[in-house]
Amino acid sequence: MDNSSKILARVDGLVGTLTFNNPERRNAMSLEMWREAATVLEDFAVNPDVRVVVLTGAGGKAFVSGADISKFESERGSTEAVAVYGAAVERLQEILVNHPKPTVAMIRGYCVGGGINIAIACDMRFCDESSKFGIPAAKLGLGYGRSSLRLLLDLVSPQFVHELIFTGRLVEAAEAFHIGLVNRVVPDGDIEAYVRGLSETIAGNAPLTIRATKRTVRDLLRDASDRDAVASERMVQQCFDSADYEEGRRAFLEKRKPVFTGA
Repeated sequence: MDNSSKILARVDGLVGTLTFNNPERRNAMSLEMWREAATVLEDFAVNPDVRVVVLTGAGGKAFVSGADISKFESERGSTEAVAVYGAAVERLQEILVNHPKPTVAMIRGYCVGGGINIAIACDMRFCDESSKFGIPAAKLGLGYGRSSLRLLLDLVSPQFVHELIFTGRLVEAAEAFHIGLVNRVVPDGDIEAYVRGLSETIAGNAPLTIRATKRTVRDLLRDASDRDAVASERMVQQCFDSADYEEGRRAFLEKRKPVFTGA
């Protein structure tokens, strides 16, 4: 692993971890970082040794603090450049939303702007008590994209979406939990152990069940005209037809922990 890279990838057991590694700028994202992160996530998707994906930020002070403003002129200084940058952001979000494996955002410190865009595309979000969240688009004159608003509205009711974006203020961890932005707030210093335990629990469960659930939940969140019930039902049936289903039944009767293979 090259620690000089702005995006780090590690596989430990059945858990793949992507780390945003720009701590001197609180892990602010450049165009290249968006692209590199997408590549890592695509690699995790096809890696049979990875069953759970965790995303986190280096340095402990931020998950991602937004876009790297020092690169605004070079990367977002024209209409064409804005379109290129926006496409990279949407591609990463799309990969996360459609990722075949569970994705977990482990948040410490600031999760702002682009950090929110990444976190809300994950399946679950856990933060420590010192975390702070914000969407400063209105303070910078930025447009907040439709895809990001859709993901945010899947988690947070409209009045809180309006408040977050209209004010651009930072929200403490407790309030983020209250409005539904994060699953749980973990005491400072405990989050790595908590997320590790959670990830290992998920990794030990039946991959086909998890994949079918992800696919069906995402499908039900789409507009009715875009849903594919047949595909979802096919994946559910694959669970019942699998060796893992037989293993789960046997393990229950034999009072032992099942060993699932994803087949």
